[in-house]
Amino acid sequence: MKKIRVIIFTLLMVILVEAKFQKTALLTQNPEQYRKVEMNIYLEADWQNPYDAADISLDMIAISPSDNEQTVPCFFESGKSGEKSIWKVRFMPAEAGKYSYYFLLKQKDNKTIQTKKRKFSVRPSDAKGILHVNNHWTLRYDNGDLFRGIGENICWESRDNDDSRYFRELHEDKRFNYEYMVRKLAANGGNFFRTWMIYWNLPVDWKNLRNNSRYTDSESLYNPSAMKKMDRLVELCDSLEVHVMVALESHVGYMGEGWDISPYNLKNGGTAKTPTEFFTLESAKKQYKNKLRLMVARYGYSPAIGMWEFFNEIDNVMYHGKQEEHIPDEIITRWHDEMSSYLKEIDPYDHIVTTSVSHREVAGLWNLKNMDINQKHIYKYTGAIPEILQESSKKYNKPFIIGEFGYEWDWSQNFNDFADEMDSDFKRGLWYGLFNPTPVLPMSWWWEFFENRGMMAYFQNVRKISDEMIKSGKGDFEQIAIQSKHDNQKVFGVQCGGKIYIYVYNRNEFKGPVGLDFDDKISFAEIQYYNCETGEYHQIYDAKLSNKSLTFDKLNIPGKSDIILILSLDK
Repeated sequence: MKKIRVIIFTLLMVILVEAKFQKTALLTQNPEQYRKVEMNIYLEADWQNPYDAADISLDMIAISPSDNEQTVPCFFESGKSGEKSIWKVRFMPAEAGKYSYYFLLKQKDNKTIQTKKRKFSVRPSDAKGILHVNNHWTLRYDNGDLFRGIGENICWESRDNDDSRYFRELHEDKRFNYEYMVRKLAANGGNFFRTWMIYWNLPVDWKNLRNNSRYTDSESLYNPSAMKKMDRLVELCDSLEVHVMVALESHVGYMGEGWDISPYNLKNGGTAKTPTEFFTLESAKKQYKNKLRLMVARYGYSPAIGMWEFFNEIDNVMYHGKQEEHIPDEIITRWHDEMSSYLKEIDPYDHIVTTSVSHREVAGLWNLKNMDINQKHIYKYTGAIPEILQESSKKYNKPFIIGEFGYEWDWSQNFNDFADEMDSDFKRGLWYGLFNPTPVLPMSWWWEFFENRGMMAYFQNVRKISDEMIKSGKGDFEQIAIQSKHDNQKVFGVQCGGKIYIYVYNRNEFKGPVGLDFDDKISFAEIQYYNCETGEYHQIYDAKLSNKSLTFDKLNIPGKSDIILILSLDK
């Protein structure tokens, strides 16, 4: 009996012990504006799951020099319930000057504990901050600078066993890692890429992994090896000023082997019996929200996070399996509405939010107010990119992105049989995007194939014109009505401030002259052309302007080639 009393008394003491803060430690020497400020928080508290915000949550309340208040989620680092534990906060100050802050601990018994206010000073820096939507053509940093994304998909690092019929050896090449690919992208003018979180790549919330020895299985709720890799990726991107669209989920995780080992699957410790229940059960949604909170707490500080993407190709989740198992549109739209609203609520930096479809639209999805950018994937249809961008951005009054495109989607084919066509399509997608409303140019798939063919160098040529257009128009892009005088020439015109940029692509196999008809009269002081292949500028002296027509005596474009005309308008 005495032993039982001791046990009961001990249990009561544990329950009655108040959570307490021991100390906080500023880890960042000389904090700077728009750069990471990191702190450790040491505390004792009770919990069942330190990643469950309904059980225990720790926030930093930061008050800026201009008296703007932000609630910044913190994350659990190490320790045990009821004992000393370490928590972290990663914060990006958007202002220079003196910040004050305090920490707020909330527990499931509705108890809250608040620390005293402390202060730290932030020095100005040349960093730019987080990307936000500006208009249908550009994004905008916190400091006001404008941005247009140029890059590709680098959706995973090399796998141990690739399923490609013709390119298995290439795809398994260890050089296809983030350190190599992202550095090469940046060195060639690229500033944006897209990547996946899935059970073989950045598997932050996966316990059972497959096909990538870079990671190890873990019984932890969130995989330590994956979080360390994600830490390194974010730091790498920040150092190179490259931004990444993070696909938090992929359709692959909700079909076949992916669902069998999914952390949301009931048999693996989740609560959903089927993919449909992932979208409908409150318990599954709570589990996913806890993941969102961790991602914001651990990585939200970083300008490298260009966009949060909820799903890669959500429509392929909806239509996988038998027709009677189809997940209705309203369920998917309702889920995205709830999750985008929650993400906007907890993300103090207001990162851009998106999701993607393969080829089927989801009723109501592209109208959701907290989905900042709409996104679709296009294969074997590159020529339609201009029309899709123009119509979709106008229809939904939102920026539109082609998150994937390619000449061919079928990985069972040998791309070497039509490699020239693949290369040409890679280039066309970039230029078609540059001359049409989208803040991130269409991103090619098959990154290993194109890197192996030296195509990454081509980003430099596109970046040169993109930067010039932004500078010339100070972010203003106005499409002008223009037609080619010659069959099989694709032309687009955009006015940026005092210059008109005209893209001309000769789709013929043979050389052809250039002639253009405008809907309105124009007048220019000088004209150049830019060689899209060499990246060189050439002055033009033989241009003839008659009423609304522009012709040239000597300018011809080789077959399957393109140029950009640059008209400097009369002031």
